[in-house]
Amino acid sequence: MRDGTVPRWGEIHATTILGVKRGDTVALAGDGQVTLGDVVLKTGARKIRLMHNGQIVAGFAGAVADALTLFGKFETQLKAWDGNLRRAAVELAKEWRTDRYLRRLEAQLIVADGESILVISGEGDVIEPDDGIVAIGTGAPYATSAAKALMQHTDLDARAIVEAAMLIAAEICIFTNDRISIETVQVDPDETQEDATGDIVDIADGDAQQD
Repeated sequence: MRDGTVPRWGEIHATTILGVKRGDTVALAGDGQVTLGDVVLKTGARKIRLMHNGQIVAGFAGAVADALTLFGKFETQLKAWDGNLRRAAVELAKEWRTDRYLRRLEAQLIVADGESILVISGEGDVIEPDDGIVAIGTGAPYATSAAKALMQHTDLDARAIVEAAMLIAAEICIFTNDRISIETVQVDPDETQEDATGDIVDIADGDAQQD
């Protein structure tokens, strides 16, 4: 949640998503745990989804129903902008920040193609990490730290890094389990995507906040 507290009873929450870009491949991994307050409701949930004919991958952390609503909105933007990841992300962030109903949704998304990883938040932020590593959800700090170490000190590919880092996070974070799902996307050599927002992707005054 935005204030960093444990989810209150009655809210169904999903937790850790990790994205890593190495070379021309982006891997996105999510654990399978869904909690209802302090109770584990499900251990094998799938929080990662391929979109746009498998060219884009997205994952969510936060309130499940809210995240699924945002998935639908993002897919609509992808269709409207012919699969342009950056433009679709920016337009979703604008809608999320300005729409009275959407502003109440408590979730975050990571979306990626073979070239970029972006975090979209309800504060109106679209953020691209400098080093190609980003995570959201309760276990984000642990997964990010593990991924950074693996990136710097091993030659593992993106898929192997997210898998190993998520398993490390699962050992530390009580809201993250080791039922990991992973999807990868690669750069299409026949297509180049226009950067809809230039070098700076942040579009809001507020800082990005972890769920």
